[in-house]
Amino acid sequence: MSETPMTNKFFLVDLTYIRPLEEVDALKDAHIEFLKQQYAQGYFIFSGPKEPRDGGVILAKMQTRNALDAVLALDPFKKAGVARYGVTEFSPVMCADGFKDFIDTP
Repeated sequence: MSETPMTNKFFLVDLTYIRPLEEVDALKDAHIEFLKQQYAQGYFIFSGPKEPRDGGVILAKMQTRNALDAVLALDPFKKAGVARYGVTEFSPVMCADGFKDFIDTP
């Protein structure tokens, strides 16, 4: 019996700061290093702060929600309890020109 390769799922991660910005900013460099590691692994597609700056957003592409949760647990913001994480899984069915190959890639 041959295995069917797992396809990746898309997740929108919505961070909301639950501690003062001073505490968030103290962890910013470590958080950026965490993000860079996830980009290098191919897990994160984009990320950035919200306006107004009360949190951030990450678009992730991973095989399972459990895998995403394991990665997010490594975030210094999560470890220090300065942010709350909301996660929405979604399946893109339409995209702008130039993104179809990216979406269809397992």
